[in-house]
Formats: sequence, C-alpha cells, structure tokens
Amino acid sequence: MIHEKYYELLEKQEKLIARKNEVNEEFYNGVYNRYKYPVLTRHHIPIHWRFDLNKETNPHFMERLGVNAVFNPGAIYLNGKYYLVVRVEGVDRKSFFAIAESESGIDQFRFIDVPLTWEDIDKEETNMYDMRLVKHEDGWIYGIYCSESKDPNAPHYDTSSAVAQAALVRTKDLKKWERLPNIQTPSPQQRNVVLHPEFVDGKYAFYTRPQDGFISTGTGGGIAFGLCDDIENPVIKKEKVIDERKYHTVYEVKNGQGPAPIKTEKGWIHIAHGVRNTAAGLRYVLYTFATSLEDPSKVIAKPSGHFIAPYDDERVGDVSNVIFCNGAVVNEKNEVFIYYASSDTRIHVATTTVEKLVDYTFNTPEDPFRSLDCAKQRIELIERNNELLSKHK
Repeated sequence: MIHEKYYELLEKQEKLIARKNEVNEEFYNGVYNRYKYPVLTRHHIPIHWRFDLNKETNPHFMERLGVNAVFNPGAIYLNGKYYLVVRVEGVDRKSFFAIAESESGIDQFRFIDVPLTWEDIDKEETNMYDMRLVKHEDGWIYGIYCSESKDPNAPHYDTSSAVAQAALVRTKDLKKWERLPNIQTPSPQQRNVVLHPEFVDGKYAFYTRPQDGFISTGTGGGIAFGLCDDIENPVIKKEKVIDERKYHTVYEVKNGQGPAPIKTEKGWIHIAHGVRNTAAGLRYVLYTFATSLEDPSKVIAKPSGHFIAPYDDERVGDVSNVIFCNGAVVNEKNEVFIYYASSDTRIHVATTTVEKLVDYTFNTPEDPFRSLDCAKQRIELIERNNELLSKHK
C-alpha cells in the first residue's frame, strides 16, 4: 500500500514544477536576463527517489535517501529540448548525476529516468561531480567530470586529503553511457577539463586546469590547452596555459573553463570561473574571453571584471558567495542559455543571445590592472557621455 503522504507531497511538487519562470525586472545590465526563480532545487528531485513509498516498511513516511542540493549541471540542446546533467548531492555528501529536461529551457525542468551509472572501472573513485557536456564533431556526446579519490600518499589519520582527476564518458542518446579511461596530463591533479567541440589539427583538443593540490593550484593554475591523438586513450603530453591567474583580479586565486566554448563569427566565446580570496572566504564569479577561430589557444579578447556574480539570495547556501557554471547551450534562434549554480545549492538560468555575447566580450574594455588606470578608463567614458549629452540638451 502506498502511503497517503506521497500524494500530498506529489501534488505540491507538481505545482512547483509547473510554475512559470519570469525575468527578474529588478536586475538589468543589457547583457543577459536573470530570472525570478531557480530552474532546479532539491525540491524538484522525484519523491520516489527519496522516500520508500510503502506504508508497511515506512509507516511514518520518513525520507530514507535525502538530497542536500542540486547544482553545477552540464547542459546540451537536443531535438528541441534542453537537457541538464545535474550534480545531485545526497545528505551522505556523495554526488551522482541525473538528467532533467525542459521544453522552454527556463522552467518546468523535470528529472527523468533514474540516476546515471556506467561501468565502474576506477575502484578508488569515491565522488564524482561537475560534468561538462559537448557534442563533438566526431558524432559522440562526451562528458568530462571531476573524479575524486582519497589521496593514497596521505597519512592514515588524514581522512580529508584527496586527488582530483578528469574522468571521461560518452553517449549517443543520453541513456547508455560508455566509460573511457581518465584523461592523463603532466599535472598531478586536474579539474575543470573541457573538450573542444571540433578537431584541432586533426586531434582532440582539451581545456585543462593544471594544479598541484586538490584545492590549491600551487605552481599550476590558469586555463590551459592541450591536444591528444586518441580519445579512447586520452593522453595530453603538453599543457599550454592560455589564460593565466593575475594579481588583484576576479581570477587571482584560481580560474577554470566553464562549459565548452561557443563558436561565433568573431571567435570562440569562453565562459570561465574566477576565484579570489576575501575576509569571508573564497568568492567565485564568472567571466568571459574569446579565442581565435583559427587558433583556439590564442586569446583575442577579454572583458574586464566579472560577467555573472552572486546576486541577492544567490549569495547564501551550502558554500556561500559562489557562482559556478559548467553548462551553456545555444538554440536554433541563436539564443544562449547559461545554467549556473549559486552557492553550491541550486541551479539558475541566465539568457542572452550570441550577438549580445559577442558584443559584450569584444567591446567591453579590458582590465588595465591598476586603480589609477581604471579611474582614467572610467573618466574617458564619462567625458564621451558628457559630450554626447551636451549635444542633446
């Protein structure tokens, strides 16, 4: 017998899923729209994924396998639908991947099927998260995620030191997934590895983030570029840093590629995350840059400052003051949907267009890196505007 509480919770959840999203009119920057509601929260997780529905075995209808948060989704647009491969974190702290789909891309996302699994080829892998999805020109959809294991070199009493590596899976239909070997690079640890959507010089191209430690980049850091010959034996022999960390910027402590870059007529547009330190801890924001169509390892434009930062309620969560993005899609209308998580808790969407994204990335002034030069940069804008305003009095 199904517990009667199930139907009560189901009705409440269906109202949440059916709710229409709205542009947040209080926010405006001309670059993108923010929305009033998150697109996914832990309350969207199917009830039968969390509760034993049987009244005999669960008479008090207790949540048996709770969910703490949903965040950091990979994204893909297929056959007119928007799909998110979501990081779902259980109350046990382990993350797994699950797929949610939507017709609109801004609301009514619904989790489908069951959580994703594949052949377990790495018995040391303890946790997995933050998948980047890309439909490659070879015909496969690839996912690269962070594979976390306990550091084998840590002392026995150290139960928190970890090793991060880039794990690789692929699929044709988002249902059946093939696990490939972990990506090998010269770096001791890897995070934020992303596959370029096209071959480069006949090879598979990757954006990596070399780092010495699990959290600290050490002597590494920066967004790097590397090539490999065989996707089924993904070995990157050389990493070239193309976007470095820099003192007193939004990316001074760490930076990393977000989703796969977006191809435009003027160049590849990259959405990346940058990290700086504050008295309250690390602050994560997004920024953009562009690389050459002819040479994706060459940066040709980079606007100053952050692109998306925590706003209002987005500032609060499990890990506060964090915006992270590893999923963005472009539909047939050249509309861009940027899926970002706030404070490791919930998922939002920001929408723009390819035209606006190009305008922002190529026409926003670059960072002069010094306060007096930044002031002069702003004075130039003010003086141009004052001259224009004086002509229209």
